[in-house]
Amino acid sequence: MTVTRAARLAGAALSVALALVLVGWTLRDLAVTTGSPADLAWHWAKDHHPLLRGRAATSGTDPVLIVIYAVTAVTALRSPVAASALAATGAVTLAVRLPGLWATAASSAALVTTLLELALAGALLVTAAAGRRPADTAYEPLPTRPRPGPAVTAGVLLLLAGLVAAAWEVHWALELPAEITVDRFTGGRSVLAPLLAPPPGWLTAVLVLLALTAAGSVFARPPYARPLGLVAGALLCGSGVMGLAPAVRYELLDRFSGLYGVERLALLSSLFDLLAGAAVLAVLAGRGEPRVAPAPPRTPVLPPAPPSPRPPGW
Repeated sequence: MTVTRAARLAGAALSVALALVLVGWTLRDLAVTTGSPADLAWHWAKDHHPLLRGRAATSGTDPVLIVIYAVTAVTALRSPVAASALAATGAVTLAVRLPGLWATAASSAALVTTLLELALAGALLVTAAAGRRPADTAYEPLPTRPRPGPAVTAGVLLLLAGLVAAAWEVHWALELPAEITVDRFTGGRSVLAPLLAPPPGWLTAVLVLLALTAAGSVFARPPYARPLGLVAGALLCGSGVMGLAPAVRYELLDRFSGLYGVERLALLSSLFDLLAGAAVLAVLAGRGEPRVAPAPPRTPVLPPAPPSPRPPGW
């Protein structure tokens, strides 16, 4: 299946619109920091030392989403087989932004932004589904499947990353009071987060579900496996960077042996997310297994008609 030109243009426009929404909020957050983009970047990495003149709206997830939206827009413009990329981007946006509908700390502006992003993400899914059409010729490009070797590598890394993230969420559920655990998923008052940020437990659940789903898809190697795996790899990279950045700033890696066991495990998990996400992006971004459209059925060739009998007495 390929995508019509109109659907590709619409998908690119929707992706650009999603990116511009987050760029606008990022510029707003630059105005409430001490004036340095580096301060906002450290705030994304959950280092709250930089002084803010107001509550930030964006989080470390947002720059990763901006990159995903930009790549999706370019893919939609250049590739006639971008339906899977549009669908994966729309589905991830819906999953990440859904808690903004009921988070108690959301402002009216953040709620309007959430509704807008959910509408744009839903439109991406509709565009990806409605714009599909069968290939016209046997030479028209089709979505490619991951090659067997990269598929196994990406699948194992995504599976491990999903299990590690799930294990951490179980750990926090056992360590924290029940009401805080619930707030980590619902965005309750005990969780202070940027206006647009999904609750931390919810974000972990989305990452776990995405990583495990992507792992299963790349093992099975359907055509949509590559875009789904690339989106999961990008989010894993972002999670790893945001987890390691404060450790690098405060030189925790140099004092690794003196850290508590949980702190060391957290740093190792962030390092694994970064390396695993980068590896998934590297192996799935390469050329997939080539496919061609099935050739149209040939007209059956009938045998020649038998000679007619000669008339009597010829």
